[in-house]
Amino acid sequence: MQSIMFNLTELYRYGPAFFDFLALRKQFFVDQLGWDIPHDDHVEMDQYDNPKAYYALVLKNGRVIGGGRTMATTAQWGAHTYMLRDAVEGKIIGIPDDIMTHVAVTARVWECTRVVVSSEITSPTQSAACLALIVRGLVAQAHAHSATEMIALSRPSLVRALRKIGYQPRLIGAPYVNADDGRRYVAMSMPVTRQSTPKGDFVPIHQRPSPALPAQSIL
Repeated sequence: MQSIMFNLTELYRYGPAFFDFLALRKQFFVDQLGWDIPHDDHVEMDQYDNPKAYYALVLKNGRVIGGGRTMATTAQWGAHTYMLRDAVEGKIIGIPDDIMTHVAVTARVWECTRVVVSSEITSPTQSAACLALIVRGLVAQAHAHSATEMIALSRPSLVRALRKIGYQPRLIGAPYVNADDGRRYVAMSMPVTRQSTPKGDFVPIHQRPSPALPAQSIL
């Protein structure tokens, strides 16, 4: 497995990788979970896929098998900031406005969203390796911008998965049940440290990945 990291200004370096990541997201969040979020027949793409966002994708044999998105909590694009803050401010239908007690607005705190792994990664060991590469890439980009903390809204199982690969997440809110898929989600946080940044496994620029595989899950 290998990783690539980029923002929208760097899409040209990686061929269809960004589009394939959006397709992977559509397969999972829309087709499998039934979320009522912006999409067409091919991809899922929302208001947070904007020039403030950074991405970390994982490839296997040139194919996108997982990825995630991150941005600073200072991000602003039109009427939107970052997902958890917009939820607290009542801008997102389906996420309760009391999802967390404190709204961060600082370059030191970055948010992660849309973490997904392909359904063709059936081995728990390989799934954990894919998750580790995704998180390492997201952490690396936050760390490069002087972030010290990352927050996310995800399933509680992510806390256990992150601890198994060496991170120290904690819950920062009460869980709620998503009306679209019936699953529990909760806000969480973890520190960003120099030791948690990646040291290898990155694809050189101009690598051109092949189409994404079907999506399995966010963790």
